[in-house]
Amino acid sequence: MKTEVEENIVLSTPVAGDQYPLHPLMNARKSPRAFIEQPIEPEKLRSVLEAARWAPSASNIQPWRFIVAAKDRPEDHERMVSLLFEGNRIWASKAPVLILSVAQVIDQASRKTNKFAFHDVGLATENLVLQATSAGLAAHLMGGFHADRARATFNIPPEYEPVAIIALGYEGGMEFLPQPLLERELGPRVRKQLSEFVFGSIWDATSTVVENERKKILNRTINN
Repeated sequence: MKTEVEENIVLSTPVAGDQYPLHPLMNARKSPRAFIEQPIEPEKLRSVLEAARWAPSASNIQPWRFIVAAKDRPEDHERMVSLLFEGNRIWASKAPVLILSVAQVIDQASRKTNKFAFHDVGLATENLVLQATSAGLAAHLMGGFHADRARATFNIPPEYEPVAIIALGYEGGMEFLPQPLLERELGPRVRKQLSEFVFGSIWDATSTVVENERKKILNRTINN
C-alpha cells in the first residue's frame, strides 16, 4: 500500500534510480519547463518554505534567504521575470511562483566569510524542492538570471549573494515550448555514473564501494 506522500507524487518519465533503488520523491523529482498558471494554494506554499527552514547548516547559521514573487502580486512577479535570461523567461514566466534564493556569505557578527553558505542554501533549496514534489508541485532551478540587477531590484545587502531563481508550480502541457526546449524536455535524464565521481583512497580513483558493482553491470551488459 502506498503512503500518503507517495500517493501525492506525480510520477514522470523517464525516472531516476535505474541502477539502485531511490526514495519515490527522488524518482519523481525533475526540472520541467512546462507549467500551468494554476495558483499554488497558500498553505501548500508555506509548507514548501517550511521545509527549507528545517535544512541543516554549518553552526546552524541558516544563511538562506528567499524572495517570493507570486502571480497574485503581478508587479512582484513581473519584476522577477524581468531578471531572467531570455531563454528562461520564455517558459518560466508561466510559473505561478518565482523564488530568488540568496546566500548570506558574510557573517554579520564576526564579519568573516562563510565558506559553507552556498552549500547550505543548496541544502535548504533541495528540502524545498522535495517538499514541493511531495505536494504534486514541480520546481526548476535557474542560474540564468541577472544577479546584479536582482541585487538592485530587491535591495539586497552586500553581505548577501543572489544564487538562483526557482520556478514553482503545477506541471502542464508542453505545446507552447519552442522546438529546442521541447526536445530537451522530452529527452533522457542523463547523469554521470557513480564510478565517475565516487573516489577511494586517491583523487580520481574510483572507490571500491562502486567499482566492483560497476564491473558486474558491465559483465551483465556484455553477456546480454
